[in-house]
Amino acid sequence: MSSLDSTLETPRFTRRMGVLDRALAEAGRAVRVLDGSVQAGRANPAGPRRSLTDDTEVLTPAEQKHAAGLMRVNHVGEICAQALYRGQALFCRNASIEAVLHQAAAEEVDHLVWCRDRLNELNSRPSLLNPLWYAGSFSLGVLASRAGIPKNLGFMAETERQVEQHLDKHLVELPPADGRSRSIVTQMRDDEISHRTTAEVNGAQKLPKPIQFAMRFMSKVMTTTAYRI
Repeated sequence: MSSLDSTLETPRFTRRMGVLDRALAEAGRAVRVLDGSVQAGRANPAGPRRSLTDDTEVLTPAEQKHAAGLMRVNHVGEICAQALYRGQALFCRNASIEAVLHQAAAEEVDHLVWCRDRLNELNSRPSLLNPLWYAGSFSLGVLASRAGIPKNLGFMAETERQVEQHLDKHLVELPPADGRSRSIVTQMRDDEISHRTTAEVNGAQKLPKPIQFAMRFMSKVMTTTAYRI
């Protein structure tokens, strides 16, 4: 190529994503989450099923219904958690903390895929109110992101602390014969502990008691509703 050709070559520009671009990308992601087209990055901890009835046949109809209700609650929890973290990351000005939030959100996607798979195995469905849960959690995450990194991470740590307690309770409440659900919930709990620890190591600030109480109240409303709807 001649020097003239080189001079006339069209310059290349790298366009950075603006807030609108990121918001549109998040909207597209929300659609994939809600329609169930997102894929897990890790294998289901329950492993492959040997047959369509290799575990549900040992559950009574009442146990199967109860297990489905609990896994529907867990699925909603993961809808909320990954939406929350994506919202928190949207306006985060620290690249390393943004990466922490996105990593946690990605693992929450694994959880919701596993929960949805288990709901299908239990001949049940996700919550009909998932779009509402997603929108509310994402909006809450955006608000949290404006409070500064220590409080932002504090919100993450407190969320995971409450989720840990909630999953420990489900491990007690799940039917003893439902080993597949139990394997999924156990891995979810271990991941949530890791998320909380990561937030604390990176400078999470403990939230005031009134905010902790409000989070518990909203969680109670969500879990009670999602169990049935």
